[in-house]
Amino acid sequence: MLKKNTEFLSYIESLAQSEVFFDKIPLKTFKPKEEILNQGDAVTKVIVIKEGITKCYITEENGKEYIPEFLSTGEIMGEIELISKRDCLCSVQAITSVQAYIIPQSVFDHLLQTDLTFNHTLLRIEALRLHDTSGKASFQQLYTVEYALEKLLEVQNIQNVKLTKEDMASYLGITTRTLNRALKKISME
Repeated sequence: MLKKNTEFLSYIESLAQSEVFFDKIPLKTFKPKEEILNQGDAVTKVIVIKEGITKCYITEENGKEYIPEFLSTGEIMGEIELISKRDCLCSVQAITSVQAYIIPQSVFDHLLQTDLTFNHTLLRIEALRLHDTSGKASFQQLYTVEYALEKLLEVQNIQNVKLTKEDMASYLGITTRTLNRALKKISME
């Protein structure tokens, strides 16, 4: 549920502290509920989370939200849009206080063109995301809401993360009303 990538964070921190990039990759703080990226906006930077938790969500035309992922330490945002030259696919909001490295488009493009380690790491990240997204979609199609909710509650407990009912419902792709029914059914078992 909560994605982390400490290896990538270490690499970005070493870049940010290097002589070449120390003044080009700043660290920025976002407050809880602050929007970090907005769906539909042009993307001009890549963001790598140093610490904190964010939710990545898509708002559909009917106003409903769907949360594909919760991102944390070492996770990257905005890279797909910069590579594909498209507007932001989803919004990203800080759930907790978030510190993140901001990589301007020019620096990101330079790294893509000159840094083989950066490229290999980015490819692994994207391949893993595709793998995880496919697995999540399969899971949501093949299991009952109650079973998926039980697994989500277990993961929240293990990762010590507390989500609102609205965020749980959006992550599971269900309404809050359906979530409440499932919670009631689980508590009766």
